[in-house]
Amino acid sequence: MDLELSGKHAFITGGSRGIGLGIAQSLASEGAVVSIGARDEHGLDQAVAVAGAAGLVVHPYVVDVTDPSALEKVVAQSAQEQSGLDLVVANVGGSRGGGLKTSTAEDWMYTMSLNVVHAATAIRAAVPWLSASGQGAALVIASISGWKPRTSSSYSVAKAAEIHLAPTLAVELARERIRVNTLSPGAVAFEGGRWAATRAADPEAHERFVADNLPGGKFVTVEEVASAACFLLSPRASGINGAHITVDGAQDRSTDRTVYP
Repeated sequence: MDLELSGKHAFITGGSRGIGLGIAQSLASEGAVVSIGARDEHGLDQAVAVAGAAGLVVHPYVVDVTDPSALEKVVAQSAQEQSGLDLVVANVGGSRGGGLKTSTAEDWMYTMSLNVVHAATAIRAAVPWLSASGQGAALVIASISGWKPRTSSSYSVAKAAEIHLAPTLAVELARERIRVNTLSPGAVAFEGGRWAATRAADPEAHERFVADNLPGGKFVTVEEVASAACFLLSPRASGINGAHITVDGAQDRSTDRTVYP
C-alpha cells in the first residue's frame, strides 16, 4: 500500500534514538522530508549517521522540549527551512521521581512538562503549517502506562493526560483539517534502551519479565511501532481522528518498577 507520504514534511521530537528515530527512518523511507529534534547534539549527529547508513536523510535540530519558547522556535524553524510542515510527532517522554511518597511537586511538574505540555506546545506551534497543508496530522506517543498504570504515579498520570489530549485537540482542530491521534507502545526493546540494559545486567530478571508480562513471549519492536505511526500519520488514515491506538503485543499491564527496575 502506498501511504502517500512522499513529499510530506515531518518534525519529530526525541528523534535521535529509539522509537523517535525509528519513526523518522520509516517516514523518510516513505519519501517524507524528516526533521528530528533532541537536546543532545552528539546524539543527533549519530542519528543522522545511522539514517545516512541506510540511505536516508534526516535534518537535525537541537532543542530542549521543556523550554516551550525554544520548542516553538525550532518547530517554526524546521518548517521554514524545509519548506513546510504536514506532520508532527510528539515523542519525547520520561519522568522524574518515583511514587507519590518518593517524589516532589517539582518532580511532578517536570514530568508533566516533559510529556503532555511539550506535546501540546509542539502541536500548537505547528498549527499554521498543519492547517495550510490540508492533510495535517499530529501524533502523540504515550504509553500503556497511561491506561494500565503500574509504574510511577507521575508518569502514569502524564501519559493518561497525553491519551486524553488527542481526542480533545482532534475536536478543536478538526475544522482546520488537522487530525490528532495517540499511539501507546508497550515494552519496546532496542539497542541502547532500557530493556537492552536490563538484559545485559540481569538476564534472569529479564526473562522473568518476558514470561510474566508479555503473552506473545517477545517485546514489541521499534519497527512495529514506527509502522503503526506512519499509517496513522498518512492520508490513508484520513478517517482516524482522536483515536488511541496501542502497539503492545497484548501486554496486559505496564511495568512495575519495584519488581523490574
